[in-house]
Amino acid sequence: MSTAGFVSARSLGLAGCEACGLVVRLPAAGGVDHCPRCGERLHSRRPASIERSWALAITALVLYVPANLLPVMTTNTPLGAVSDTIMQGVVELWSPTSWPLAIVVFVASVTIPLGKLIALAYLLLTVQRGSVRSNGQRVRLYRLLKFIGRWSMLDVFVDTFVVALIQLRPLMWVEPGAGVIFFAGVVVVTMLAVNSFDPRLIWDLPQQERHGDG
Repeated sequence: MSTAGFVSARSLGLAGCEACGLVVRLPAAGGVDHCPRCGERLHSRRPASIERSWALAITALVLYVPANLLPVMTTNTPLGAVSDTIMQGVVELWSPTSWPLAIVVFVASVTIPLGKLIALAYLLLTVQRGSVRSNGQRVRLYRLLKFIGRWSMLDVFVDTFVVALIQLRPLMWVEPGAGVIFFAGVVVVTMLAVNSFDPRLIWDLPQQERHGDG
């Protein structure tokens, strides 16, 4: 979708309140203003949105490595303890009766977190390059990232449920592993990175188009 023929609120000196949606005219001098209806601070664009999103996305990527390498669950029995990483759990679940659950765990724990980081990096790179192509698709991608965020804790919820359910001491009991902490960190930091990204940047024209060729 092209931005040709559209007038942005920013070019008119207007800004929409992110809390209540009221459209307000910003001070001409660029000073700080607040929404007259709810008191929320107003910005035509969130300050340092790209920098914060990049910092959080890189942090999430760093946490993603130990989240997949460290054990997420340890099963204790009188014969000893067995620790499993996410992928080891997927392999153990893969059977004629449990393969659907193995797919769900793999998608929720491995594919979705990495896919969200790749999608967010794509949005950040295209905004920084001033791309004006596929704006509508990029907005839908951003909305998808926001929607998926609420389901990202599925693996943590499953581990917590199993730990609470299997407590048959001294025959068998389950304890969470260090990987769960890192995985929860990946989920939380990724959600913060997505929330820090200002989707209005997608519609900003490149610098040369805003000010003309001369």
